[in-house]
Amino acid sequence: MTLKRLILIFILTPIAVLLAVSALFGSWQEPQFQSRLELYQTNIALQAQAWQSEDRNDDNLQAIREAILGEQPLESATKQYQEARQSVQANLDKVNNKLAQLRSQPETITPPKPLPDVAPTIKTSRRGQQPLQQSLKQLEKLLAELDLRLGILQAQQGQKDTALKTWSKLQQRSEINPEFGQTAAVLSGLWSNPPRLLPNAQEPIQKNLEGWFRSTALVQLYQLQQRQDALSAVKATQQEAATQAVIKLALIGTIPTLAALIGLILLILLFAQRLLKGKASLLAQNADVPWSTPWDGETVLQVFVVGFFFMGQIFVPLLILLLPIQRPVTDVRLQAFSVLVSYLLVASGALLVLYFSLKRFFPLPEFWFRLRFRDKWFLWGLGGYCTALPIVVVVSLINQQLWQGQGGSNPLLQLALESQDGVALGIFFSTAALAAPFFEEILFRGFLLPSLTRYLPVWGSILVSSLLFAIAHLSLSEILPLTALGIVLGVVYTRSRNLLAPMLLHSLWNSGTLLSLFTLGSN
Repeated sequence: MTLKRLILIFILTPIAVLLAVSALFGSWQEPQFQSRLELYQTNIALQAQAWQSEDRNDDNLQAIREAILGEQPLESATKQYQEARQSVQANLDKVNNKLAQLRSQPETITPPKPLPDVAPTIKTSRRGQQPLQQSLKQLEKLLAELDLRLGILQAQQGQKDTALKTWSKLQQRSEINPEFGQTAAVLSGLWSNPPRLLPNAQEPIQKNLEGWFRSTALVQLYQLQQRQDALSAVKATQQEAATQAVIKLALIGTIPTLAALIGLILLILLFAQRLLKGKASLLAQNADVPWSTPWDGETVLQVFVVGFFFMGQIFVPLLILLLPIQRPVTDVRLQAFSVLVSYLLVASGALLVLYFSLKRFFPLPEFWFRLRFRDKWFLWGLGGYCTALPIVVVVSLINQQLWQGQGGSNPLLQLALESQDGVALGIFFSTAALAAPFFEEILFRGFLLPSLTRYLPVWGSILVSSLLFAIAHLSLSEILPLTALGIVLGVVYTRSRNLLAPMLLHSLWNSGTLLSLFTLGSN
C-alpha cells in the first residue's frame, strides 16, 4: 500500500468523518429554520386577516379570504405561538442545565513553568460557557418577544385575564431587557379593566412590536386616547398592509400548491404507466443500466475527502479567516458576497481535485458528465421539480414531528429571509440558484452516483448518493428532506442521462425557496 493511500484512508478520511459527525451533532440543539419561517407566515396571516374588501357582502371574496387564511386565523396563530414558546422554553432549560453542569466541573490550572513549586489551583471550568451564554441571551430575548405577542393574541380573543398573566410573568423576569418589561406594562395597562394609560406608551409599542401586533396595540391606545386622526391613519396603514399580505399569501401558497398538484398527478401517471407498460415506461428507462467506471473507491474518497470536505471545512475557512476584513460582517451585501466567494472557492477547489483525480482516465466512457441541450432535459427537470414538491413536503411534515423544531438549518436561509436588499438577494440567488446546482450536481449526480454503480445497483447508488448529499449539508434536521430531494434528483439523472435535468430541478427548487423567503421577509 502506497504512502498516499495510507494517508488518505487512515488519516484524512477518519478526520473528515469525525469532523462531519461533530458538526452534525453540533446542530442537534440548534433551532430549525422551519420554526422561524412558520412564525413569519403566521405574522403575515395575522396582517391579512384584517383585510376587508370594499364590497363586504361579496360571498366570492369572503370565500377567497377564508381559503387563504382559514376560518379561525387568530386561534391558529395563538396555537402556533404557544408551540413556538414551548420549544424556546425547552431549549432555554437545556442551555441552563448545560451551563450548570459546566459551572459545577472543577478545572485544574497548571502553573507557568517559571514557578514549578507553586501548587495547582482549582477554579470553575469556563470552557464552552461563552457560546452557551450567547445562546441563553438570544433565547431569553426571543421568549420575551413571543410573550409580548402571545398576550396580544389572547387579549384580542377576549382572554384578557390570561393575557395579563402572560405580561405579568414577563415583567417579573429580571434577566430580560428592561424594554420588554416596560412594553409588557404598557400592554397590561391598555387591556386592564379599567384601562391604565402609561406616559409615553406609544414609544415602546413602536419600538418592540411590529406588523399586526404593533397596529393592534396602537389601535387600542388611540381608541383609549380618543385620537381619531391617529386612529384613522393606523387603520388605513393596517388595511394597506393587509392587502399586501393577502397578495403575498396568495403568491406563496398558490404557485407551489399548483406545482405540487401537477406533481402528484405526474406521480400517479408515472406509477400507472410503470404497472401497465413495465420496462417500456419512463420510470424504467435506464433504471438498470450502470455506468462504466474505470476508477475505484479510492478515487471517490480522494475527491470527497480532499476536494469537497477539506476544501469546504478547513482550507477555505482558514483562507477567509486570514483575509484582512473587519469582523463580524454586519452589512448584508458583504455577507452575501462573502457567502458567494466562499462557495466559489470551495467549488473551484473541489472541481480541480476532481479533474486531476480523473485526468489519467481520459477519455472517459460514454454518458459521463453528459450535458446535452438537444434533449428532453427541460421536461425531465421541470417534471422532477413538480414531483419533488409533494414528496419533500410529506417527508418534511414527518421530519418536523421527529425533531420538534431542533436539528439546525442552513444559515443562508436566515440571511435570505431577513435581507430586504435587492443587490444582496441577487447575490444570494447567484449562489443558491446558479452556483450550487452546477457544482453539487456535477459532484453528487455527475460523479458520485455513477461511480457507486461499480459496486451497487442503480437504485442503491441513488439511495447512497442521496444520503451523502443530505449529510454534506451538516444539519441533522435536513437529512430526511434532502435525502428525499436527492432521490428525485438521482431518478431524474439516471433516467435522462443528462446533467442539465437535475441542474434545472435543483435550480428551480432553490429559486422557489429564495423567492418565498424574500416575499415572507418583506414585511
